[in-house]
Amino acid sequence: MDTLTPAQRSERMSRVRNKDTKPEMRVRRLVHGMGYRYRLHRQGLPGRPDLVFPGLRKVIFVHGCFWHRHPDPSCKLARLPKTRQEFWLPKLQANQVRDECNLVTLEASGWAVMVVWECELRNKEHLVNKLRKFLGARPCVQSSCLREPEA
Repeated sequence: MDTLTPAQRSERMSRVRNKDTKPEMRVRRLVHGMGYRYRLHRQGLPGRPDLVFPGLRKVIFVHGCFWHRHPDPSCKLARLPKTRQEFWLPKLQANQVRDECNLVTLEASGWAVMVVWECELRNKEHLVNKLRKFLGARPCVQSSCLREPEA
């Protein structure tokens, strides 16, 4: 039994963000600090990816482990709630189906897709390597890259 009224539950759920989340902001800062530039939540692309690299035809989704049901069995953030499973299971499974459909559609359109899971933010070094491998050689965007090296 829910302890909140429908109005209270609605108000609380409306505060759950679907973009500019803390995990997404951390990935954005990390990618920007690595020298990559990107677009955000580009309309017209399936699933409105969190980071879009149009010139590379690559996109990154930053998924919350709970909301997108991270399939890694060692991820403790993806556990199903013990209460109201009849509500949560279909809702979260529908998210997974939608995510898979978006991924397949993007790849069929020639986009490379990467998913960063919320729990991956715990190991920054591993995540940086994963991002570099996906995005390729770091572009030179700083003015220091334009100067000749000092002798």
